[in-house]
Amino acid sequence: MSRIGKKSIILPPGIQSEITESTVTIVGPKGKLSYNLSKMINIENNNNKLQLSPIKINKESKALHGLSRTLINNMVIGVSKGFKKKLEIRGVGYRCQMNKNDLILNIGYSHPVIIQPPKGISIKVEDNINIIVEGIDKEKVGQVAAKIRSTRPPEPYKEKGIRYSGEIIRKKVGKAGK
Repeated sequence: MSRIGKKSIILPPGIQSEITESTVTIVGPKGKLSYNLSKMINIENNNNKLQLSPIKINKESKALHGLSRTLINNMVIGVSKGFKKKLEIRGVGYRCQMNKNDLILNIGYSHPVIIQPPKGISIKVEDNINIIVEGIDKEKVGQVAAKIRSTRPPEPYKEKGIRYSGEIIRKKVGKAGK
């Protein structure tokens, strides 16, 4: 059995879970998330503790056991606290701004890059160089942050581009002249 899957998920106060046949819905102060559970995994709610267990023990159910537990735990954290990713823009003349809900990036291209966040994701800009992506769904937050970063990934020679906050880019030495 999966070591991660064996751990029970403790529901904090104010978080409710609804379990139907194969759907788990978590409701909290920040919103509502649901997940379609595999038919190979069984879930039980005992005194605000969710416990997952595989019905049959085979290779696929072992993999889904830990995965399902992690996804449901991320849903519980998302509806109670939420998720946040911070990005930094580095480069001369590089900046960003918000226009209603759209993020406008001026990052060295001949045109501004406009990114529209999906439903449930909010983007904030601080000091025209810091971007904060927030939401309750960890997967969407990470995907939007990765999409923003991919518009101008950090390059190792001049260290220009968009990077995650705290990300370390190893600087390379340029070409050695004669």
